[in-house]
Amino acid sequence: GMVCLTVSAVLPSLRPPPCSIDASGKKICLEATTSQLMVLYVSLLLTALGAGGIRPCCVAFGADQFDERDPKQSTKIWNFFNWYYFCMGFSILLAVTVIVYIQENVGWGWGLGIPTVAMFLSVIAFVLGYQLYRNLKPSGSPLTRLVQVLVAATRKRKLPNASDPSLLYENEELDAPISISGVLVHSDQF
Repeated sequence: GMVCLTVSAVLPSLRPPPCSIDASGKKICLEATTSQLMVLYVSLLLTALGAGGIRPCCVAFGADQFDERDPKQSTKIWNFFNWYYFCMGFSILLAVTVIVYIQENVGWGWGLGIPTVAMFLSVIAFVLGYQLYRNLKPSGSPLTRLVQVLVAATRKRKLPNASDPSLLYENEELDAPISISGVLVHSDQF
């Protein structure tokens, strides 16, 4: 999506010509053709799909890299979240200042090309580091487990919480594929 968007900003045939000023000083701008709009909309759609697919997965994948039972790693997971959100905020700051400045003063090709190259380099870094990651294998349908949780929560919504977490039901065989430690951590929240 970002490559298509950058290409549409660079190639003159994929965007409308710049506005011109006639003899009376009036600005004359031509509308984009249907094919130019199609390239723009497809680029934006692909970019939105990519962003919608990667943003929620990044945090979960990063959190999966830490062992929940190890006290040393529990502090590292908080460091991960702190750095993740700091970097996200900083990248947004760069996007609305530096990148916008480049788009307005240098050109849209550069303004879109820089984030495209950065995204390409991040994909390369991710692929090169693949062997180092801790990967959980998918187990069953996530929709089935979601429906099971909703049904159980609805049926048990009026029951009081157990005073001792050891009284709660655990199934290491079912929980192992969806938790690095093999057992889901109990919470007093839900």
